Amino acid sequence: MTELIQLDKQLEGLQSWQLVAFSAALSERMFPNYQLFSRLVGFGDHQQLRGILDGVWNQLAGTGARINAEVQLDNVEANIPNLDEFDMYGAMPAYDAAVALYSTLTCLLEGDAAEAAGVANLSHECVANFIEVTAANDQMSDEELVRFINTHDLMLDEDAFREELLERLQAQGKADAAFIRDLRTLAENEGVSNIGISGDDS
Repeated sequence: MTELIQLDKQLEGLQSWQLVAFSAALSERMFPNYQLFSRLVGFGDHQQLRGILDGVWNQLAGTGARINAEVQLDNVEANIPNLDEFDMYGAMPAYDAAVALYSTLTCLLEGDAAEAAGVANLSHECVANFIEVTAANDQMSDEELVRFINTHDLMLDEDAFREELLERLQAQGKADAAFIRDLRTLAENEGVSNIGISGDDS
């Protein structure tokens, strides 16, 4: 949690486009969680959300038309699963991914560091919950559980990814197509999400 408090200060020093790129990269890394859930249960239009996230990347790179973020907020909201309606774990990371995309669009509109920090927190909590559900022992004390989560490979990967994102963005004064393309490739992680799944898994 100390790291995330420190993150708030780092994000406050970024330009608006850097905040959007930070949010988009985290959303990209979470997207397979939504894609898999959508395919397995038939909820939501993952292709529509894919197109919206593509639009954010294209706008950042200056290679496509500017997206109407206000309109797309409504489209994303319509695709956010209601957790009360799904009695399965997979709905939670799908929910996190959709909300992260919603916050990314809000960041595009407002350039708000708090929105970018919210996306980082969503991704962090998504990983923490996955580790607790799939790998933790019921007999662990609260302190042992926190230590187990924080030292798990998936969380170490999450922290390393977030740090690399920040380092790249802080070193880049302005957005250009090549930089954004490389950032997106990093975030795509060969199609593997922040919790280690592929959207094409069956």
